[in-house]
Amino acid sequence: MIKIIKAEKIEKTVEELCIKANLSLRKDVLSALKKAYAKEANKKAKAILCAIIKNACVAAKNEIAICQDTGLPAVFVGLGEGLNVKGSLAGAINKGIESGYRKAQLRNSVIRDPLLRGASYYTPAVIHTEIVKGRSLSLTVLPKGFGCENKTQLKMFNPTAALEEIKSFIISAVKDAGPDACPPYVVGVGIGGSADYACLLAKKALLKDINKPNRKKHLAALEREIGLRINKLNIGPMGLGGGATALGVKIEAYPTHIAGLPVAVNISCHALRSASKSI
Repeated sequence: MIKIIKAEKIEKTVEELCIKANLSLRKDVLSALKKAYAKEANKKAKAILCAIIKNACVAAKNEIAICQDTGLPAVFVGLGEGLNVKGSLAGAINKGIESGYRKAQLRNSVIRDPLLRGASYYTPAVIHTEIVKGRSLSLTVLPKGFGCENKTQLKMFNPTAALEEIKSFIISAVKDAGPDACPPYVVGVGIGGSADYACLLAKKALLKDINKPNRKKHLAALEREIGLRINKLNIGPMGLGGGATALGVKIEAYPTHIAGLPVAVNISCHALRSASKSI
């Protein structure tokens, strides 16, 4: 039996998720920041981590934005096969973003012509839709600031590339970002698929719980090793040195062509914000 969801319900849910994501830092990210603070030996870095944690707590308490850059909203949709949306799905998502951003007094950062530029708006969002099993609709809102989005890198490796080359590329992407994207970072990595899909995988990796290891053992080991090597770069919180350059490295992999090996890196600043709900 087909389940019907009205567009109005989707709109209201997206509105709620926009507000939650921008005002309340994810629990796993806050936990990772506190762990980094406890381990940090550099006094200056420790003080910065304290300020970052305090900022997140003040934002949640006073219901204000964690960061002034409330991002280009990315919305991940899991659309159940046994579900029918009554109305426009994309229309409902964009209406929900606009009302959520207006209600929480968040910055409108979207320009509708990338070349002509011009006035800024709240929408359109970047919407990624995936058909999944079941009769529910899952929605995740990721407000992605562009200080860190601008540091995205993609490399099309030969399939014969050594694993060390891939590790070096990921670490180098963080080194190139340096202090510019507000470290400590969460590093999303996408491996496989096509060029465009590797970039999507890297962004989806940022939605994973920082504190949970990858289910695939070889990827979990890779995440740990790359994270340790990144934290030896001494970039540190806000680029002023210290051991906490990355709160975590998360990897998503997907099958690819026999002749290719795409690898993408999508970095998030310390204010990694997302919120999810199924309806």
